[in-house]
Amino acid sequence: MPKPTRRKVLQAGVAIAILPGIVPLINGCQKSSTSTTQQTESNETSVPKTQMLNSTAVGELMKVQYLEIVTPEVDALCLQYSTIYGISFSEPDANFGGARTSKLEGGGLIGVRGPLRDTETPVVRPYMLVDDIDSAVKSAVEAGAEVAMPPMEIPGHGMFAIVIHGGIECGFWKN
Repeated sequence: MPKPTRRKVLQAGVAIAILPGIVPLINGCQKSSTSTTQQTESNETSVPKTQMLNSTAVGELMKVQYLEIVTPEVDALCLQYSTIYGISFSEPDANFGGARTSKLEGGGLIGVRGPLRDTETPVVRPYMLVDDIDSAVKSAVEAGAEVAMPPMEIPGHGMFAIVIHGGIECGFWKN
């Protein structure tokens, strides 16, 4: 039996910590509004078409476009990730609130920044890529989320919005 590596344990821990907050917001990523069902080869149960996008289950298409980490220890956390993953971070980028960024596999970014106000607490906030940010926010609100930041443009990078559902902060991103 293969011995688990530190990287695999950390990846599993991040997935376990992030997924419960994202699952309630999948409605915000839906495109179709019909109520029929469709069978998929990988899932023996019917998947409602409201959870389908281009004939593929929505969960298979979710992509983290930007992973934002807010911490008072920016340099220490960047050093930790650099050491573990062999990556480098940019200088602070004003477009991302002073975050130091690095590329994620698949084209997204991770950004590590300090709090922007005295009341901002440490948080890990995924921004999921969506086709229609206004519809995603509307769907999240209909599902019970509160809008923390309405859709807003970051020049040269796209648009983002932040919602809070059950105490979990999640962002949406549109290129």
